[in-house]
Amino acid sequence: MSETSHPDFETKTHAPQVEGARDEFMRTFEVFREANDARLGEIERRMHADVVTEEKVERLSRALDAQERQIERLALKEMRPALGGGGAEHRRGVPSEHKAAFERYVRGGDEAPMRRIEEKAMSSLTGADGGFLVPDETETEIGRRLAAISPVRSIATVRMVSSAILKKPFAISGAQTGWVAETDARPQTTAPQLAELSFPTMELYAMPAATNTLLDDAAVDIDRWIGEEVEQAFAAQEGAAFVSGDGVAKPKGFMTYPTVDESVWAWGSVGTVSTGADGGFAAGTAADALVDLVYALKAGYRQNASFVMNRRTQATVRKLKDTDGNYLWQPPSAAGARATLMGFPLVEAEDMPDVAVGEKAIAFGDFARFYLVVDRQGVRVLRDPYSAKPYVLFYTTKRVGGGVQDFDAAKFLDFSA
Repeated sequence: MSETSHPDFETKTHAPQVEGARDEFMRTFEVFREANDARLGEIERRMHADVVTEEKVERLSRALDAQERQIERLALKEMRPALGGGGAEHRRGVPSEHKAAFERYVRGGDEAPMRRIEEKAMSSLTGADGGFLVPDETETEIGRRLAAISPVRSIATVRMVSSAILKKPFAISGAQTGWVAETDARPQTTAPQLAELSFPTMELYAMPAATNTLLDDAAVDIDRWIGEEVEQAFAAQEGAAFVSGDGVAKPKGFMTYPTVDESVWAWGSVGTVSTGADGGFAAGTAADALVDLVYALKAGYRQNASFVMNRRTQATVRKLKDTDGNYLWQPPSAAGARATLMGFPLVEAEDMPDVAVGEKAIAFGDFARFYLVVDRQGVRVLRDPYSAKPYVLFYTTKRVGGGVQDFDAAKFLDFSA
């Protein structure tokens, strides 16, 4: 296996690969701008664009999407430690007692050291269906990878808890206050009214498989291997739940909460701004709709706000210009950075709805204050060498919850008249 024989290959070659991919992306973007300018010019002159020009713009837009994903993959790969790298303790040759015991369990099925550790810790987190808690190094590796590739998790607030549910109080109305002169009476103020938000955690699982040859290979870092195997499964399920989850055995997604027009917004629902046209932007006013969306958000939220949409919606806004002829969408300023829309970061979440009549296809807000992700402490692994011989299965579970915590911190763009 080439990675085993050349453990330093990744760290030596990723940076040039990322830079080369980004240079190619910028060249494609320049060609895209030229083609889109030609398309817009044809629309102005003839009220419609030539079919060949339209197809060229769409082809270049798809190429930009593919190249952007390639840059993200290379940037994520560059973050990975070398095989056998592990954490600081591992590099010093003295892994933690938990990590050493976990490696013995994963590689050979020796449960005794793990049982002794959990008995000493008096752990209450191991589930009734068996399995053992992974060491902190492995849990950190999984969490780091999810933060890098899960779009909503990367911008939301993430809270670690040790219980099955997080209850968060919030003030419906603040304490009564007022201005008084030096000698005026000070009437007693009313106490603030409090309510409570609940964020239960739900079980998320993945089941990577390994051969005995892989497990016997001492060069394979177990933390990294488990992190790689579960990251895509966990990230895909989380991504869908954080956006559109119904709250039944999964987190409640922010798109499933009630919505109302921003002019009649009230706590408990998310405010919306209309584009003025069913299933799209009104002719000549696309930039105006986005400006209205941005300024529907209070200034305190705007400074840390991001746009969230899927790649098909991004392909639509990528073609838009302001009244001065400047593109509203701009490519990432560096490898690993985000593209921007009107100067705000753009986060691509594939589970957001497409542009269609009545759909809220674009969200804009301070997601760190808008959405809360709750991780229950502890990732559990159950080793199963019997169900899929000759492979060894690792039933890996974690508990995750989520929901809106501040209904005023984000707004949706409603594609309706």
